[in-house]
Amino acid sequence: MATKPVKIAIIVLCSLFVLALQSVASEADIHIPDLNAVKFDGLGGISGTALMYLGILICAIGAAFGLVQYVQTKNLPVHSSMASVSHTIWETCKTYLFTQGKFLAILWCLIAACMVYYFGVLQHNSAGHVILVLLCSILGILGSYGVAWFGIRINTVANSRTAFSALKGNPFATLCIPLRSGMSVGLLLVAVELFFMICILVFLKDLAGPCFIGFAIGESLGASVLRICGGIFTKIADIGSDLMKIVFKLPEDDPKNPGVIADCTGDNAGDSVGPTADGFETYGVTGVALIAFLALALAANPTTCATLIIWLFVMRALMIVTSLVSYFANEIFSKAKYGHQKDFDFEAPLTHLVWITSAVSIGITFVASKLLLGDFAVPMKTSVEGVAGFTNIAQPDLWWVLSVIISCGTVAGALIPEFTKVFVSTTSRHVREVTNCSKHGGASLNILSGFVAGNFSAFWMGLCIMLLMFASYHFSQNP
Repeated sequence: MATKPVKIAIIVLCSLFVLALQSVASEADIHIPDLNAVKFDGLGGISGTALMYLGILICAIGAAFGLVQYVQTKNLPVHSSMASVSHTIWETCKTYLFTQGKFLAILWCLIAACMVYYFGVLQHNSAGHVILVLLCSILGILGSYGVAWFGIRINTVANSRTAFSALKGNPFATLCIPLRSGMSVGLLLVAVELFFMICILVFLKDLAGPCFIGFAIGESLGASVLRICGGIFTKIADIGSDLMKIVFKLPEDDPKNPGVIADCTGDNAGDSVGPTADGFETYGVTGVALIAFLALALAANPTTCATLIIWLFVMRALMIVTSLVSYFANEIFSKAKYGHQKDFDFEAPLTHLVWITSAVSIGITFVASKLLLGDFAVPMKTSVEGVAGFTNIAQPDLWWVLSVIISCGTVAGALIPEFTKVFVSTTSRHVREVTNCSKHGGASLNILSGFVAGNFSAFWMGLCIMLLMFASYHFSQNP
């Protein structure tokens, strides 16, 4: 006799199966309108397809910047012993990545079976349609895996160069190495993701639905595995290294402790592979979701749909340009201010970069939106003396409303690090409080004070995000 929970589970599964059989549409069914039919008078009548080609060129520039920075970082001087340690860490990281790749391949086989059943059996799609989804899912996995590989490679190259540069006693030159490395990873990540999506929109327009859904599934699968496994690996490696240190009474990061290499590998796995793959997936999935929403919601108005899709991708491509411009501007400013100083706050140049990029991005957002959507109009059905027709209704406020909404997200990206620094910075009052609790109260008081600081940080950051989301909603209600 089946128990009550088992009966409930069987009923739920049967209900889900029936609902799946009744499903007739999904993101794979979207149809992309003709992007070449849209012309932008504010830009001299340029077509939407031409702007997409320009976006591909910008993506190539962003990817080239990342690769050039890698080559330049690798060519920096480094002591042979430091390079040897860095190479050992890289070889260990490579072993980790190969292991993750094998696991991803096995997991993809299971997910592929589910995709074949859903798209082939439940959705009654053709074999070619299903194969396309599977191939694009592989492309998504390779994208997440590839940018994670690049990130961990440039990190292991840059760390030894940074250590050697520190011996020269020039703090700013030392800081520039990790800053350059991080910038290269970020730009390559965004450029590769955007390149894939633009190519699907331009060259595979009729197959965009299955391509996008497969790509999103693949990159989500890759990112989830690399993120979760990387986080677990770094904790295990860190704890294992600490246990070795305690058992053999070794000082912190002692070279006689073989666990130090595992610890460094774990740091790369948790702090580089995971966030890089996660960023690739987040950037891609949000784009797929927005395209699906526009294509499904505006299916009856293809011109409006195409205009907004082009606007969306122009904004994304321009963010690569603003990031590059802001990086070089910040480098000039920081070099003039900190280049000859022997002691300064290492967080300051990075903070300046975030705020300069945010300000430039917000300005470009308003200018580009005005040029693209300044004369935006929506065709509405009308009836004059019983004769049906369409009339273009101007939307003069749409460009700045969308710009404000994007700017709220940009401001959130700049404010969240500031709120984080309030609780984790070396000058933070909360950090000093946790330190004092460790000195005077033992482990229990240390843990409690950490909980208090963590809860406060989550509250204030959550409140900040909520207020910015409310502001976005408020402006979206503009008639």
